[in-house]
Amino acid sequence: MRCSFCGYPDSKVLDSRPVEDGRSIRRRRECLSCGKRFTTYEREEETSLLVVKRDGNREIFDKNKILAGLVRACDKRPVPVAVLEQLVLDVEKELKGSMEREVPAMRIGDMVMERLRAVDDVAYVRFASVYRKFEDVETFIQEIHKMMEAAPKD
Repeated sequence: MRCSFCGYPDSKVLDSRPVEDGRSIRRRRECLSCGKRFTTYEREEETSLLVVKRDGNREIFDKNKILAGLVRACDKRPVPVAVLEQLVLDVEKELKGSMEREVPAMRIGDMVMERLRAVDDVAYVRFASVYRKFEDVETFIQEIHKMMEAAPKD
C-alpha cells in the first residue's frame, strides 16, 4: 500500500480488525520510508443490481423502496418494522447471491409477496393489490379465495 504522506510504495501492517459487522477490514499501517502511520480499509467491491421494470426501463435496486411499500401494506397491522426489514434483507441477499446483474421487477415482487404472505395475510392482499394492479373487487375476492385454498386446514 502506497504511503499517503510520502508516496513510498511499501508499508507494514501494524494492526488489522474487522469493522462494519465484518464487511470490511481496518488496517493500521506504517510507512517503511518516512515512518508515519495511516489507516486503510479493505472492502469487497459491490456490484450494483439493476431492476428491469415492466416498461423495459432499468434502475438501481433500492431496498428502501421495497421497505416503504411493505410499511404501507402493513399500516395498522401488528407487524414489527424489524420483521419487514429482515424480509427485505432476505430478498436482497437472495438476489445478490444469484449473481445476476439484472433482475425483472416482477421476480422481486413475487419474492416479496411470497415472504409477506407468511407474515400477515391482510398486508399480503394489500401489497398484492398494488403490485398486481387489481382493477376491481372481483380480483380481490379471487386472490382471497386462492389464499384460503392454499392455507393449511386445521
